[in-house]
Amino acid sequence: SHSWSDDGIVQQACRLIRERAPELLCIADVCFCEYTDHGHCGVVTENSRGQKDVDNDATCERLGRQAVSLVRAGADMVAPSGMMDGMVQSIRDALDQHQMTHIPIMSYAVKYASALYGPFREAAQGAPQFGDRRTYQMNPANARLAKREAALDVQEGADILMVKPAGYYLDVVCRVKQEWPQIPLAAYQVSGEYSMIQTAAQQNRIDGGSMMLESLTAIKRAGADMIITYFALQAAEALLGR
Repeated sequence: SHSWSDDGIVQQACRLIRERAPELLCIADVCFCEYTDHGHCGVVTENSRGQKDVDNDATCERLGRQAVSLVRAGADMVAPSGMMDGMVQSIRDALDQHQMTHIPIMSYAVKYASALYGPFREAAQGAPQFGDRRTYQMNPANARLAKREAALDVQEGADILMVKPAGYYLDVVCRVKQEWPQIPLAAYQVSGEYSMIQTAAQQNRIDGGSMMLESLTAIKRAGADMIITYFALQAAEALLGR
């Protein structure tokens, strides 16, 4: 419930961004894994056989509450990242019911259950405490499912689609962009991708700056209109010649 509290940590961050940098676009992640002791992306229930899993529908209803709260705090866009079925529709309905029809949704539409999230999960202590996220995130071997997942989010009203991770999934980035050329496509260069380049550069195995730009260029070339990356500031400075 803290995820939709007015004094929640992300709500405080949104207000601070609005106050100190009103010219910036504030995009707020919508998910629950950072609020739970089990580390999963939604409400966990137990079935009759004693197995635990995420309750998709109960999670979607709560994602709507979280999105509304974040917009009230100053978010210009919401970005649901939990890969729940129907999450875009639930959030769109909640926003519209609160006269927030102008708020766009950037959906993590194609998110794979990847080992490349490791450095972030270690830093944030966010790894699942039981099982894994493969019941709601995608199998890295399955490229065809990407179109089906993206199509559902398009039907539900997603304004921007996302593929995550980026570098190992350039074929998927390309497929999604070719299928929906009119919809902006984001790609997320995740912590593992960033860490590999940084580590190799620190060991003088590669030219870190050149490798950074080449990796970002490849993501752009594959079809991404927007790239989310830990290199954001460094890349901006390099591109501006600073």
